[in-house]
This record gives sequence, structure tokens and C-alpha cells, in this order.
Amino acid sequence: MSVLVYLSDFCIPLLLFYMIVYGLMTKTDIYKEFTEGAKDGFSVTLGILPTLIGLMTGVGMLRASGFLETLSEFLAPVAKMLFFPAELVPLVVVKLFSASAATGLLLDIFKEYGPDSYLGTVTSLICASTETIFYTMSVYFMAVGVKKTRYTLAGALTATAAGVAVSTFLGGML
Repeated sequence: MSVLVYLSDFCIPLLLFYMIVYGLMTKTDIYKEFTEGAKDGFSVTLGILPTLIGLMTGVGMLRASGFLETLSEFLAPVAKMLFFPAELVPLVVVKLFSASAATGLLLDIFKEYGPDSYLGTVTSLICASTETIFYTMSVYFMAVGVKKTRYTLAGALTATAAGVAVSTFLGGML
């Protein structure tokens, strides 16, 4: 274990040293390459900013309007048939769009039920094993100019459903 700690402490300095040595050996202007990369990164950030603002606004509106609680109550019978706690339906829905909003719901569940409760454990597992599908697809596909996503959404939703199912199963075992 101490070897891993040692390696992790020196990973970034060694990487920086390697880049400098490689730049000197190939006679590359490292500073110029760095500034050009930073400019490209900044332009990508500016390009995806409207999408980020729209997603965050939408999630905030869903949460503030009470829609998520209404959806949870509506889907409670279906959730019970699937042996899934209805209290976690808003978390799963929000996690598809925003990890930070899902973290807010996670903290609310921790405050109400406790982090060591069944719901707290399942919530933690769900947040750790699922992805913000719509955020990831909209931001990253837009950044690289992908117009046709083909089977990405279906595959991502299937993986999320599997993550939620396994999280619920494992939470019940713990």
C-alpha cells in the first residue's frame, strides 16, 4: 500500500518533468503549446456554457416546483412492484441531468433517513454507479460536434437501469 501512496505523491511532478524533457528533446515550444491548448479549452467552455445554464435552470425548476415529489408519488406503485424505494425516484430522475442536484437530494435523504440507513446506503450506491446521461451527452457531444448519437442514449439508460437495480440489490444485502 505504501508503494501506491509513494507513486501517487510523485505522479504529477513526474508527468510535468516528462513533458518538459520531451519538449526539450523534440525542440518544441512548450509554453506556446500550453497557451494554445488553454485557448482551445476556453473556447470549448464558452461554447458549452449555454447548455450548462439551461440544464441547471431546468433541474432547479423541477426541484422547486414540486414536480419531483409528484412524480415520486405517481410512480410509487410501480416502484414497489420493482422493489425500489419510491423515495429515491426523484434522485434517479435528477441524476440523469445533474450530479450536483443529485448530491443535494442525497444530502436531504441523509438528513431525513440517515447515511447508514437502507435508503442512505442505496442512495450512495446509486450516486456512485450512475452517470449524468443528458448532461454528458449534451455537453460533450456538442463540444465535439456530434449530431447523430445513434444508440448512445439507449445504452446509457440501460446501464443506468442496471446500476440502479444492482445498487438496490446490494443496499438490501448490506
